[in-house]
This record gives sequence, C-alpha cells and structure tokens, in this order.
Amino acid sequence: METVGTDRHDQHGEDLLSELLKPLRLTGVFDSRWHVRAPWAIEGDAERSCAVLHYVVEGDCWITTDDEPPVELHAGDLVVFPTGTAHRLSDRPERQGLPLKAVLPERHPGTSGEIVIDGTGPESRLLCAGLHYDASAATGLYTSLPWALVLDGAQVAREPLLRDTLRLLAAPDRPVGPGDRLITLRAFEMALVLALRPLLRELADNPASLPLLRHPGISRAVVIMATRFAEPWTIDSVAREVGMSRSAFTAAFRDLVGDSPARYLAARRMQEAGRLLAETSLPQSAVPARVGYQSAVGFHLAFRKWFGVTPGEHRAGEARAA
Repeated sequence: METVGTDRHDQHGEDLLSELLKPLRLTGVFDSRWHVRAPWAIEGDAERSCAVLHYVVEGDCWITTDDEPPVELHAGDLVVFPTGTAHRLSDRPERQGLPLKAVLPERHPGTSGEIVIDGTGPESRLLCAGLHYDASAATGLYTSLPWALVLDGAQVAREPLLRDTLRLLAAPDRPVGPGDRLITLRAFEMALVLALRPLLRELADNPASLPLLRHPGISRAVVIMATRFAEPWTIDSVAREVGMSRSAFTAAFRDLVGDSPARYLAARRMQEAGRLLAETSLPQSAVPARVGYQSAVGFHLAFRKWFGVTPGEHRAGEARAA
C-alpha cells in the first residue's frame, strides 16, 4: 500500500490561509442593486477599511483599474475587492463613466440603494456591496491579497451555500422585517468568507499569486503570531523559531507582509485584547496574560497607544454601544 506524505510547506500554507478564513468583523454594509443598459460606466473610488463585492445576476460587464488588464464578468460571476481598490464597472472596458458618488451620493452602512441606467443596448443586473470591516482585524496578510479575486459562475455553483446566499441577497423582494440590518450584515459576512474559501484554495495551488506562501520561514512566523500570540514571543525568539537571523527575518517579513514583525504581533495581540474586553466577561486583570503580556502596566500603555483609550474605557464604550 502506498502512503502519501504531506509537505511541511504545504501544511504551513494551509494553516496560513486558514487564518484568512476567519471572518473579518463587519461593522456595516451598504448594498445596491444595479439595473443598467448599455452604454454605461460607473467609476468607484478607493474604499478604506472596506471590501467590495459585485455579483452579476444577469448580463455581462467589464472591470478595469489602473495598471491591470481588464476583467470581463458574466452572469453568475462574483468578484471581491478585499481592500476596496478603486475600479470602474462598464459595458465596455474603454468607456469612461460617472463617479459612483454622483449616482449614489449617500452610501451609509446599514442602508440600500439602486442604480438604474436606461440605454438602448444589452441589459445587466448586479448586486453590489461595500462591506465595512474593523480595520484592526485587517493584518498585513489580508492586505497583501490581490486587488481583485474572481469566482466564475461555475465556481460559485460548486459552492451551494454561497450561491443561494447571493441569490437571496440579490432578490428584489428580499425579506424585510425586525432585525433586517443585522441579518443582512451577517449574510454578507458569510458570503465574503464563503467566497474567500475557494479563492484561497486557488492561491495555495498558485503561490506566485501570494508571494508570502513561497517563503516557509515567513509564512510559519505569520501562523505563529496569529495563533500563538499569548506566548511571550520576541522578534528574536520568533526569528530563531523559524531558523532565520533577526536582520534577515525582519527584512523579509516587511517585504512580504508589508509591516514590521513587531507591529504585526502587536496588532494581533491588540485585536484579541479588544475582542476579549468587548465580547467576554473576562476580568480586565486577566486580559494581559491572555494576549502575551507579562506586565499589566506594559499592556495598559500598549493598549492605550493602539486604541487611544484605556482598556476600561474600551470595555465601557463597547457596552454602551451594545
């Protein structure tokens, strides 16, 4: 009987990608339904702390952005812009269009809109959404994703839960009632994670799309920081753990992740500290040890520098917001 071995680099790649499957905490969603007939083109600005999703319900369209080849979409296709890169949607890639803010001037999270453009050419219908997320959860790993991730209709069809969720969200008679905003928020959050899952599998099969996967030392370090942040790591000890010198580790980490290892580790610890204070009843005195700080004073100073408020003020503010 033959046995099949698993390469450690592949394991680290899977662990690394699994970190991206943990949903970003969405703080609000603005969604819109587009009914457009050619000729049409709409220019969207870059969105900060916002992923953008376009689902083609009917017809075709093109997506263009600076310094990238145009992408053609067909009915059933889904495209996700993880970091809200500025782009244009149009019936033809060369067509210049209206600014999005001219046709949808108000796009407040928790609301919906509609775009109707009456032309004489082919019709397209789209579901579009801006998914605002907690910026503290967006690590360098997330922001290093490609500017756009596309699932064609066949790939969407192979993910029945994603397909059905998108169809429900795109339906003109989508149910409304008590708790509608929260339900919509969670439905889009689920759609984002369900879309990322097959897309990240593709990235794992093609590491060139995500250079971080090509470096076993740095990818392992990212997993360590993301999952074992409660341990008393220093940059020196992480570098030793992955078999690199401090200087080589720091340079490669910054190059591949887009952030320094110290800031990346601090971000993960602060993200978890904020979550523990906001979502659990864990005593405040127990939080520092849970996120890798041996000194309560050191944790307090780091937390205030990161969030601009003390841990107690953060917990009180989250309680008032709830």
